Amino acid sequence: MKYNIRGDKIKVTKAIKDYIEEKLDKLNKYYESPSEVECKALIRSKNNLQTIEVTVPLNKFILRAEVSEEDLYAAIDLVVDKLEGQIRKNKTKLQNRYDKSDKLDINFDFDPEAEEENDLKIVKRKDIDSKPMDEEEAILQMNLLNHDFFVFKNVDEECVSVIYKRKDQKYGIINVK
Repeated sequence: MKYNIRGDKIKVTKAIKDYIEEKLDKLNKYYESPSEVECKALIRSKNNLQTIEVTVPLNKFILRAEVSEEDLYAAIDLVVDKLEGQIRKNKTKLQNRYDKSDKLDINFDFDPEAEEENDLKIVKRKDIDSKPMDEEEAILQMNLLNHDFFVFKNVDEECVSVIYKRKDQKYGIINVK
């Protein structure tokens, strides 16, 4: 696997780099050709939290995980566990979605005994009547409902929009045109 490890306001020492590479090498068993896979890792430090964000762009999809912990080495262990969990959890869905002729870059011949099958099921469906509103009113509505996101008809953009609360407690918006 090829690695692109960088730090944002933190110096990436050789020991940290080696530890990340060693842990991410555990994922090599899942890749068809590990030497062609590029893994991007970003380490950030804010207050006393160490955050590692790992992105693995593959042929048909992207694996991504982010973990924040006080101990950077614990965060590295957890992020690798998350990535492995994503591969295991989505094994069947990925196999069914793409033809056998599509190159997925993932080897699904790993131990099925260790795999947990979690079928994605819709457990609740909700119909909503949405009145046109601006972004500020949507934020107010979202906060009043104590939700992390809110779908609304955006008067300013003349489309359907989703306003959501980010991890940094600021807001993001997705416009569907």
